[in-house]
This record gives sequence, C-alpha cells and structure tokens, in this order.
Amino acid sequence: MARRLVDWINAQLKRALPGYCAFCHTAVADGSPWCAECFADMPWNRSACALCAEPLPMLSSPSSVLRRCGRCLKHPPAQQAAWVPLRYESRVARLIQRYKFSADARAGEVLVQLMLATLSRSPDVGEAVIGVPGQHERTRERGFDHTAWLAKRLAARLKMPVIEAERRRETPSQRGLDRLSRQRNVKRAFTVAQPLPPAVVVVDDVMTTGATLESLAIACREAGARRVTVLAFARTPSARI
Repeated sequence: MARRLVDWINAQLKRALPGYCAFCHTAVADGSPWCAECFADMPWNRSACALCAEPLPMLSSPSSVLRRCGRCLKHPPAQQAAWVPLRYESRVARLIQRYKFSADARAGEVLVQLMLATLSRSPDVGEAVIGVPGQHERTRERGFDHTAWLAKRLAARLKMPVIEAERRRETPSQRGLDRLSRQRNVKRAFTVAQPLPPAVVVVDDVMTTGATLESLAIACREAGARRVTVLAFARTPSARI
C-alpha cells in the first residue's frame, strides 16, 4: 500500500512539474523526456530491411511492400521480422553510451520510452520477451545486465512476460570483428530451456550485423517459437562495420 502511494505521488508530481528534454535540456511540461524538436530530429531508421533492419535508401514514393536487403534475399535470417526504429548515430549513440557504460538510469528510461513511442506503429510483436543474455564478466564490470534491464522494463510496459535465455558458453567481445567473425563467434551461443509460445520478441540494445540476435532467434525457434521478431533500440549501418 505504501509503495503504491509513493508511486501515485511521484506520478502526480511528474505531471504537475516541468521536466527537461534529455537531449537539449529545454523545459517540457507534458512529462515527456524529450521536446518536439529533438524527437523530430532523431536519426530515425525509417527505410530499412524488414528482416534485419539494415538502413536502405529512401524511396521516392511510399511502398506498402516490405523491403528486404540483398543479403536477406539471398540468405533469409532465422527471424521473421525486425523492429529497430533508430540508427546508431549522433544523439542516439550518445544516449546509449550513457546508459550502457555509465549506468545512467534516465538514459535507459528514455530509450524505453522512445521504443514504446514507435511500437505504436508496428504490428503485434509477440507473446513473450527474451533479452540477449549478458556476458558474466562484462556484467560484473558494469554492475548490471544492461540488456536485461531494458527487456524487463519494456516487457512490463507491454504487459508481456519475460523468459530468460542462457548462454551455452562465454563468447569474446564482438567489438572490432567483421560480419563473418561475428557470426562464428556467437554461433549456437544461446539456449532457451522452457517451451516458448508461438510468437516471441528477442531484445538487444544495438543491432550491428544482427549475428547475436539471429543466434538467439535460432535458439527460440528450437524452443518452439514459430515467429521471432528481433527488436533493438538502434541499428549500426553496415558501411560502418
């Protein structure tokens, strides 16, 4: 009862008092963590492959056909859809770095709210959330599992259960590896012990080549999921890999 009362008071104060944009620090009175100008100026990943979220050239006219990159046309990944609303650039890259490396809880909350704001435009993604399991050593170094934190908060807002995956083995860092090396590094790196519902969403903070998320998608398929949607907060364009 006391906890609910504190939460209610905090919610009322948040609505009554002005907050500040997480990007330009302009006062905002509606409780939003960003101002309208900064939200519009985000590096949105609007034209992207439907399977791996690779940024694609903008079309001159809107198309209702789901676009796929050349790589996914040749070698379709294990997932059936990808939802990565932002590109890993400028203010979004800085926001993720603040959250991931400085344990900035507000930055993490802004990421969750940005995702929720864009999911209203997406189809129903699934019935359960599975976050990419963190590396034990890196989790100890940072003091928290940054992907699990995001996945749990996102699942709570979407009113979906969280199902935990496990690492079969510890894998070296993906940083600095090319696409093929990344795929080899995380091949069969994950397992899901319990049976999964037909449709699930797997979550990571940043999607680079997609190798980690696809490896987890394969594990989800092996655990019974028939449709897997990969979800990340930002996508690194392949030209930067």
